[in-house]
Amino acid sequence: MTSETAETPLHNATIEIFDPGDSGFDYTRLVELIRDRIAFVPRYRQRIQVVPGHLAAPLWIDDENFDLGFHVRRSALPRPGTSGQLLELASRIVSRPVDRTRPLWEVYFVEGLEDGRVAILSKTHQALVDGVHTVDLGQLLLDAQPTPREFEPDDWEPRRAPAPGALVAGAVRDAIIDGQTVVNTVRGTGRAMVREVDERTKRVRSVLGAVTGRRPKSRGMISGELSQQRRVVTVQTCLSDYRKVRQAHGGTVNDVILATVTGGLRSWLMTRAESMGGIRQVRAVVPVSVIDEELEATSLGSQIAAHFVDLPIGEASPVVRLHQVSYSFQAHKETGRSVAANRLAGVAGFAPTTFHAIGSRVAADELRRGYQLSVTNVPGPQAPLYAAGAEMLASYPVAPLVPGHPLVISVTSYNGGVFYGITADRDLVPDADLLGICLREALDELLEVSSAGRQRAPRGRRTTNARTKPKGKGTTS
Repeated sequence: MTSETAETPLHNATIEIFDPGDSGFDYTRLVELIRDRIAFVPRYRQRIQVVPGHLAAPLWIDDENFDLGFHVRRSALPRPGTSGQLLELASRIVSRPVDRTRPLWEVYFVEGLEDGRVAILSKTHQALVDGVHTVDLGQLLLDAQPTPREFEPDDWEPRRAPAPGALVAGAVRDAIIDGQTVVNTVRGTGRAMVREVDERTKRVRSVLGAVTGRRPKSRGMISGELSQQRRVVTVQTCLSDYRKVRQAHGGTVNDVILATVTGGLRSWLMTRAESMGGIRQVRAVVPVSVIDEELEATSLGSQIAAHFVDLPIGEASPVVRLHQVSYSFQAHKETGRSVAANRLAGVAGFAPTTFHAIGSRVAADELRRGYQLSVTNVPGPQAPLYAAGAEMLASYPVAPLVPGHPLVISVTSYNGGVFYGITADRDLVPDADLLGICLREALDELLEVSSAGRQRAPRGRRTTNARTKPKGKGTTS
């Protein structure tokens, strides 16, 4: 948590749309549902306790004043609320850090959407979800049937917080047993102080620049110093469209999704006032599920590792873009470490929320390797899920931004749909909604070249170039 600043709050969010139907699903039912299942994620009732003098790493302790009503909040849009109004509300909520003196999560029940629908906006700090001790609460709230599962009553009572003296004594004891613990803690504290000084220096430079009329140098098309405000954009598409493209040109649904992102970025950057400056590729980190005993084990049946791919935004042909992206992932598949999408989709509960949280942590850890964009794609179940009888219609992931990176794209597939969540810095990327339009157009472009009768581009080097074949029987010029 020491890398978190006011400009880079480290929480993942999810926007889920529900149709209550005749279920009677409302704010009260949501509170009851969470109260019924929060026992399965004990850390959601714990808070961070700092050791005096920073002699040891912070501890998780029970929140003696835990208040479920503080964490589960009620909001509403003016009826009939549009998707644009919902996204504006979501943008403001995800811009605010969670309260560090309490358990690090919030859930908003949003009423007033058009057609009688409601939304659940959840926000969870990365420190809370590691996939080992804790999964995302959203993974536990949904059922495969309209009738909710029954659980035993929860008789949780908070354990008394340790006194400051006990914390210090424990830190001293740990230091005697393992002196490296104190060294690492002091180093971490020192790095945090250096970052704080750097942030203050940046703010001073910003003020001086405003006074002198100087503008900071641009760091590229999709990079720069972040503000404290965010903009959230969502895009809903159909999974069948990606399968149609895959059937026509090969590869996987994940390849088609990344080719769609590539085409969308290309069109979006070409519409901006700034020139692409001859840039042919965007370096992207794509967290993927792997089987690797050397990585930290998770309760999800796989580990999450970073895969780097150069998105060919300079390529005009949508088919060639798809083949280049597919080739990049072919080497990953051939390692034997990759995990099939249907296996991920079959994880108990609605696992995409947990996978996205871990994927965001992986992307943040890989900053030193110099990428420009993070894209996380997680397959979910292809059957409807329910919260207290209300059917979930859509699920949009909202990932956090990391320093210097004002744009991130996350994707979740669920029940025949593919749902994009775009998180952008409000000041550096004011046209994020245009990127959403460009993503739709990029998918349409891929569908157009996948229709029956269209000539297919050759894949790889296995196909002989027609221009080198001798003309004669069985050949065409």
